[in-house]
Amino acid sequence: MTASPLETPVQFLNGVGPDRGELLGKLGIQTVEDLLWHLPRSVLDLTDVRPVNELEEDQPASVCGKVVDLDARTISRGRTITAILLDCGTGFLKGTWFNQPWVIKRFFQGQLLMFSGKPKRRSGKWEISHPQFQVLEEDLDDPQGLILPRYSLTEGIKMYQMRRFVRAAVEEYAQLIPDYLPESFREAHSLIPLSQAVIQMHKPRTMEEYHAGVHRVIYDDLLEFQLALALRRRLWTCVDNAPLVKVTAKVDARIRRLFPYDFTEGQNQAIEEIKTDLASGRAMHRMLQADVGAGKTAIAIYAMLAMIAGGNQAVLMAPTELLAVQHWETINKILKHSRVKHCLLTGSLSPSERKATLEQIASGEQQLIVGTQAVVQKDVRYHNLGLVIIDEQHKFGVMQRAHFSSDQNTPHMLVMTATPIPRSLCLTQFGELDISVNTELPPGRQPVMTSRVSTTPQRKKAWDFLRTQIAAGRQAYIVCPRIDSEDEQNIRSSAEEVYRKLQKSELSTASIGLVHGQMDREERAEIMRQFHQGTIQVLVSTTVVEVGVDVPNATLMVILQADRFGLSQLHQLRGRVSRGLHRGNCFLFSYTESEDALNRLSVMEQTTDGFEIAEADFQARGPGDIFGTRQHGELPLRVADLKRDAAILQETHEVALRLVERGEFDQPRFAPLKIRVLERFGQLMDLGQSG
Repeated sequence: MTASPLETPVQFLNGVGPDRGELLGKLGIQTVEDLLWHLPRSVLDLTDVRPVNELEEDQPASVCGKVVDLDARTISRGRTITAILLDCGTGFLKGTWFNQPWVIKRFFQGQLLMFSGKPKRRSGKWEISHPQFQVLEEDLDDPQGLILPRYSLTEGIKMYQMRRFVRAAVEEYAQLIPDYLPESFREAHSLIPLSQAVIQMHKPRTMEEYHAGVHRVIYDDLLEFQLALALRRRLWTCVDNAPLVKVTAKVDARIRRLFPYDFTEGQNQAIEEIKTDLASGRAMHRMLQADVGAGKTAIAIYAMLAMIAGGNQAVLMAPTELLAVQHWETINKILKHSRVKHCLLTGSLSPSERKATLEQIASGEQQLIVGTQAVVQKDVRYHNLGLVIIDEQHKFGVMQRAHFSSDQNTPHMLVMTATPIPRSLCLTQFGELDISVNTELPPGRQPVMTSRVSTTPQRKKAWDFLRTQIAAGRQAYIVCPRIDSEDEQNIRSSAEEVYRKLQKSELSTASIGLVHGQMDREERAEIMRQFHQGTIQVLVSTTVVEVGVDVPNATLMVILQADRFGLSQLHQLRGRVSRGLHRGNCFLFSYTESEDALNRLSVMEQTTDGFEIAEADFQARGPGDIFGTRQHGELPLRVADLKRDAAILQETHEVALRLVERGEFDQPRFAPLKIRVLERFGQLMDLGQSG
């Protein structure tokens, strides 16, 4: 088979050679095709650059020049002014910044800059206050009238060289870039050809051309990913050997009688959606999103009991032993007057306990199993597993799914999270799942008053309030910041330090307990029992109280160094208070002077809606920290950005579902695109069976 010219080693490109080819290799650029896909990280728009002698007062403009003078001084009452003077050839332009003394560190003599803003004439000289600025390359002789791509570089390659290499590749090879989208599809969705898009990104004549190229490349990136998710969804939902369970009115009434409360409308809606899935005969793959305190565990228990009533086993898998134990205790209470056999399977069982438990699971004697990752170990054999529930955003992997499935039986799957997920992340991390959303809180649940505390007087007032409330019979959590997960010693010592300090100072009159994830399970359980009973009035903890802990009388929470937490995690923690008859109060202690951090915390004061908070967290922090890379890793996208490209993501999600569900994607005209999707995502998403 003849190699494509695009596979030509980059060293053979005109102007590159072996040495520079080796340097480009450090950027992952081995072939001409790699170089073409080394897309600009941004462009520098110099089309509106003007000479100083053509400036007009208050009319936005950009001006280029070299730094010839730098000045930073204090003017009055501690206020500062920083000034940078540019020699622009036809005159001088001054950029000024007030009360930003650190900005001078970004500049130096002889530096080539572009200032943008609204110029004003002061004392006969042109000046822009707080200009936007761009650092220009030293080799840029005439910066006017150009749109310049800006690339990621490596040591030994300058920007002008990278531009020259890419330009040579574009002129000789860009037209050879294959287009995986049929022409009729491109026309229907107003997309330019892919080769044209790459050319317009590398050599734009206008910003409109550049953005059209960017749009096409992002569209392809997201469409291919969404098609992979749609194929996986089809694989899973077309499996017709899942247990068929129809919940009769009699079974429904029998299950509901076990609960000491009526379900909310939101819970009932989610239950109806799950019942429909269980009765379909096809494997359910659903995610249940519930706001903090909205009762997702009750929905999970209902689903498991419905499955058991149909003669099958059910498993609830939690990410930590602490959460598994908390689920176990909740289920124990609900099943107090039930004949359903249930067990706890974690790594803490003794060898003899584990052996006996595994035998009971394999025989079918144990019908409801709660556990950690222990439930997917190789030695665990199920008798007739019908439902698997994965709690708290476990990204349920292919190997885990394969462990639960067999040729004869594929269990239904329900993924649960009490941390609402921004829509764009749902469409990527969980795009193959059906979604149930429950935002309705149980009746009588009191709101939580949240206060940002950042000054000494505010801290004193907060501690005074806590002492008063504790004296009146309420209980409190003091949450210490989570430190780097590799430094478990610091997690423990931080909580212990706060515990010792409070006993001698702010809460010396209260009985205080300490709990953290490194404690012995029995010791931790005893502390929690005393806190439940009210013997302990104040619980100092790390984030082990983030989920599952339910003490109705605990109406107070102080979160120390709250700026170190994500908003969704703060919302999750805050959900521990106000779970009873009394209104809750949450104090977010912060010692930072960062305006961004303080503004982020103010979101917690303004809303208690977990979905609003999740979106705010996503906008502030991006997708990387929302889930935590330990569970999820990086999204397999090349150029798309979930925040910036949310509209394209929504569009490609709908298009991909339509193409796959209607069978259009199996038509010959989409064969090149299907091959492309399987090459990119087939192994990652276990799509080998999709054809």
